[in-house]
Amino acid sequence: MTMRRGPVVAAIVLSMFMSAMEATVVATAMPTVVADLHGIELYGWVTAIYMLASTVTIPLWGKLADLRGRRPVMLAGMALFLVGSVLSGAAGGMVALIAFRGIQGAGAGALQPVALTIIGDLFTIEERGRMQGIFGAVWGLAAISGPLLGGLIVHTLGWRWVFFVNVPFGLLSAVMLVTFYRDPERSAAPGRLDVAGAVLLTVTVLALLAGVGGRSPAVALPIAALGLAAFLAVERRASEPMIPLSLFGDPVIATASVAGALMGSVMMASLTYLPLHVQAVLRGTPTAAGTAVAPMLIGWPVASAVAGRLMARTSYRVLVRTGLVAVGVATFALWRLLHAGAGTSAMRAVMLVFGAGMGLANTALIVMVQERAGFAMRGVATASTMFFRTIGGAVAVGALGALLAGQVAGDVPEAVLREMLGPEHGAGLDPAVLHAAGGHLAGAMVTVFGVIAVLGGLAALTGPLFPAVQRHATRPRDVVAAE
Repeated sequence: MTMRRGPVVAAIVLSMFMSAMEATVVATAMPTVVADLHGIELYGWVTAIYMLASTVTIPLWGKLADLRGRRPVMLAGMALFLVGSVLSGAAGGMVALIAFRGIQGAGAGALQPVALTIIGDLFTIEERGRMQGIFGAVWGLAAISGPLLGGLIVHTLGWRWVFFVNVPFGLLSAVMLVTFYRDPERSAAPGRLDVAGAVLLTVTVLALLAGVGGRSPAVALPIAALGLAAFLAVERRASEPMIPLSLFGDPVIATASVAGALMGSVMMASLTYLPLHVQAVLRGTPTAAGTAVAPMLIGWPVASAVAGRLMARTSYRVLVRTGLVAVGVATFALWRLLHAGAGTSAMRAVMLVFGAGMGLANTALIVMVQERAGFAMRGVATASTMFFRTIGGAVAVGALGALLAGQVAGDVPEAVLREMLGPEHGAGLDPAVLHAAGGHLAGAMVTVFGVIAVLGGLAALTGPLFPAVQRHATRPRDVVAAE
């Protein structure tokens, strides 16, 4: 079977860019959304539910792609993502927005893992290795450009277009896949889907996020623990488990999972709460909030591309450790800047270092895991790394949202906060009330970023735990599709 790889790769890059960007583009728009729809106590959930839905469905979509074919699963995920986008843009309240973001996130869970699977079908092992830095740069570019684009869209079109803008790009990607991509023939009959594992994983993650987010933790956290125990028991007996537990017997993959969760937590927490600090405390515009985190747009893809080149001349561990240390230093510096009441210029410099650290560590970490797992287990090993990175971000955003709400409860009335986040930035409020509310919120943000700094420090400490990974020579495999 032959097909044109160029248009297929373009469609995949477009879908990956869109799904990765959507995870962060909403962060800059959220202060304006809260001012319009109200519900500051639900602030963190709008981002967290998207990451949660995409996280728990990643293994499910990946298994379905093996059982039913790449193209129908990719198109189904794309359709669900676009339906969620339209509904989110039309939401009339925070609860509805959260529900529709869950639909959107469930569709997004298909886009990245199935896209990477299609790349595996199109390219030899050697070609995939050379392209890893490129695709890492695309993911980083998308994830970090989200806040900047979000600020521009909110300023020019309104926050609802942050969601509506996905539709034309998603449709274009789908049309290109239908036109140019054909699934390879499967030599074996489809196996059984691990439905019990998928259900238990979903229940576990939902309960965990609810518990750390302050929603009935005395009930939710025990449910999460029981769900995890049941999930592990089911996975040990499943013939085709959602996440093979044997992977985590490897110290490289086990350490990478921990590091990935910590990296995801500090990245998503910073991208979610730094724009809130800029708009509510520093009284900046949505565009200013976006530019505060936008330097990661430069740091991540550049460092990812550099890492792709350096991997041929240095060890994976050097790149991972260097990147993790940079992340730890950047989160500590960011906390100190907020504590000192610094402006956005200093924050931009720190976020550049932050992005460079993420680019170095993430690119080398994925390649390290893939090489350690070997070809037969490479897909599921990559998916598990994505799973832990995303769940780390979802839990951190939800937990810090609860912490922030608890810090300002009783001190900053919601009506006052809405005025502070509005286009006038509280200009109509009594100056004494505005000053007091700003002080309380600034103190709460220092606490939030203190926790982020601790998580960044823990990420840096995982670096020395990585053992050496021996590179293995690879032989070219048949390419399913060629130009």
